[in-house]
Amino acid sequence: MFSSDSTVISDPARRYCRIKYILAIIETGYLIILLFLFAGLGLSSGLVKYLNGLFQNKPLILAAYILIAYFSYYLLVFPLNLYHSLLLERKFGLSNQKITSWLKDQLKTAIISYFIFLILAWAFYYILKHFLHSWWLVVSLFWVLFSLILAKLTPVLIIPLFFKYRKLSEGDLRHRIVRLAEKMGIKSLDVFEIDFSKKTLKGNAAFLGWGRTKRVILADTLKDKYSDEEIEVILAHEFAHYRLKHLIKLILVNSLATIISLYIIFLTNDKVLWLAGASSLWDISVLPVLLIYLVICAILLGPLLNYFSRRFEIEADNQALEATGLKEAFISTFEKLAVQNLADRNPHPLIKLIFFDHPSIDERIALARKYH
Repeated sequence: MFSSDSTVISDPARRYCRIKYILAIIETGYLIILLFLFAGLGLSSGLVKYLNGLFQNKPLILAAYILIAYFSYYLLVFPLNLYHSLLLERKFGLSNQKITSWLKDQLKTAIISYFIFLILAWAFYYILKHFLHSWWLVVSLFWVLFSLILAKLTPVLIIPLFFKYRKLSEGDLRHRIVRLAEKMGIKSLDVFEIDFSKKTLKGNAAFLGWGRTKRVILADTLKDKYSDEEIEVILAHEFAHYRLKHLIKLILVNSLATIISLYIIFLTNDKVLWLAGASSLWDISVLPVLLIYLVICAILLGPLLNYFSRRFEIEADNQALEATGLKEAFISTFEKLAVQNLADRNPHPLIKLIFFDHPSIDERIALARKYH
């Protein structure tokens, strides 16, 4: 997805971004605390014992355990989730979504998340059983494969659950996008418009999928407010990601982070299993401890992953400028997106280090101004 920041930040944008940062920190800390309590108070082991009395099949026990634990977690974070994803957006004029629509989206997200987590957990325990000393590496490889499958299926299976697709009508804009794609070596793609405006007033666009599922997705909130040249710049940036194989590179970088995280678990798990009252990773009640590991590793490795992501974004910006030559449109696009999305235009270096997987707009506009 295309995102932005800029130079002078307005008061609403400053307040909005500050609240988002604080909420992100609170939600992460809250998650870690809940996981510690779930494991340390014996709730996890108690739940497993209860389910063992109901079922004999371990995959079924795992499915029931995750369902109960996930539902309980969702109820505990519901107030934060409601404020973060709906009330805050409404307060700053970024959302017009109705509460009923939001609740439906939450249910869909919960179901999708449950099945994704269940697949990953099933795979983890299967691999743990068959690869006693190298499970950390095999699990990482499986997660890479699963990420690729998700990337392929997301445009055709997941996004249509939340937004209505329609093919972009024939006209100058569609022809411009197709010509640009061909110029940048991308063939056999289609262009769709989705009804973002029913839920959010933010602008966005993306080039998703691979193989037969690759497609351009234009939010109506962007298509109706930006010139054809500005939309061309945005999509040139997205096509550049595909051309430069940034999706594959990001998956590989993230897989390396996963390998590091799982290897740390492999080396040290015997020292923390007491937290869940377990003697082996094979015990389902250890799942909260594994999640604590992964969350903490994600926090520690996040700045490094953000750095690589920002480098890829700069590469895509360079390619977009080279492919289009639309320097002024590039600058005006970022200025408009910054206002429309209430972006943090000039983040503190520490904020940038922790939260930003895109460069600040100062860097991106400076890059455009150097282009000849």
